[in-house]
Amino acid sequence: MLSVLRKDWAPLAFCVSFKLETDSSILLTKAGTALEKYKMHAVVANELSTRKEQVVVVTGAEKIKVQRDKSMSVNDVEDPLINLLSERHGPYIEASAM
Repeated sequence: MLSVLRKDWAPLAFCVSFKLETDSSILLTKAGTALEKYKMHAVVANELSTRKEQVVVVTGAEKIKVQRDKSMSVNDVEDPLINLLSERHGPYIEASAM
């Protein structure tokens, strides 16, 4: 469905997909493959055992490790992940408007 999403349904949208694996040794390779195969702007790569504590956001240019903020009462990685993706989405929208 990701191919259809990018090609037909929303070709101009900022698209993020997720790659969940149990084997950390293949996680980033599979995320990179998904990034290119489906033409995503980012792939959130997470390992099953640590998925609530840390993820890696894979883009065409970088791999960004995102971790939960242990100093806050929030126990999951969602807030810092949403913040990162929002920071990336803003410039994409601005560039698309030109």
